[in-house]
Amino acid sequence: MTLSRILAATVLAATSFSAFAQEISFGIIATDSASVQRERWEPFFRDMEKKTGLTVKSFYSPDYAGVIEGMRFNKIQVAWYGNKAALEAVDRANGEVFAQLMYADGTFGYRALLITQKDSPYKSLDDVLKNSKSINFGIGDPNSTSGFLVPSYYVFAQNGVDPRTAFKSIRNASHGANIQAVLANQLDVATNNTEEIDKLEATKPEMFEKLRVIWKSPLIPSDPLVYRKDLDPAVKAKIKNFVLGYAKTDAAEKLVLKNILNYGGFRESNNDQLIPTRQLELFKDRRKVENDEQLAAADKAKQLADIDKKLAALGK
Repeated sequence: MTLSRILAATVLAATSFSAFAQEISFGIIATDSASVQRERWEPFFRDMEKKTGLTVKSFYSPDYAGVIEGMRFNKIQVAWYGNKAALEAVDRANGEVFAQLMYADGTFGYRALLITQKDSPYKSLDDVLKNSKSINFGIGDPNSTSGFLVPSYYVFAQNGVDPRTAFKSIRNASHGANIQAVLANQLDVATNNTEEIDKLEATKPEMFEKLRVIWKSPLIPSDPLVYRKDLDPAVKAKIKNFVLGYAKTDAAEKLVLKNILNYGGFRESNNDQLIPTRQLELFKDRRKVENDEQLAAADKAKQLADIDKKLAALGK
């Protein structure tokens, strides 16, 4: 091969590698149908392409696990997660939190909810727990913070209730699907969150008026954005700079975020954002061990000591 051909081949290879390296896949968790999520998020991705020069491919999974696994196998390099799903991505998929979503009012938190129809006989959490055997209950995706983890601890674990056996029936679904099922009388009560319900009130007030919120959780940190640790540092910098600068002053960008879930911008974050979620997971594990009557006393004591050690380390 001549020197000119070698140089040409080298340039071609470098160009191809550069083009490949400048393409990312961005995953979106399944809080609603793929079509709804696509409508919400695509304008943000197009702005990202314009401002970073990256080619951004979007990935809308039917469940949270699909986005986590996509990142684990490097099919997805960046993702929007809830805190529980982000915890899985950090622990199992080489993920790293780099930003946190801000709401349009400048706050950085939201709440898990229990919802029912407005004319439902269930007006409180106490009503739900007392009448659980008559209730068809909808819970969130197992990797959902507000749909699953938070109610699992505050609604069930703290009241000594096993949701798998407490209800007439129980099923897992997205926030959007749970809203639709409650409105259609397919579910009596379901988990949800203030993000989705506030969005419903703003866009479909006639549907919002048919619902009642009967329980609210303590404040949950707003959602993180996560990228893979091994992503090219130059690409990381482009993504992070774009995200942290997005919708600071631009009215069109502010509208894009408002149309997603009433978001208003981003601030820098890191894996410490997930500490409250780790604590919730450990509290839930502790309650399960405490209530396990089949566990030998010595084994129970050891497992509880291990959990308490982890909790103490998180509190430092």
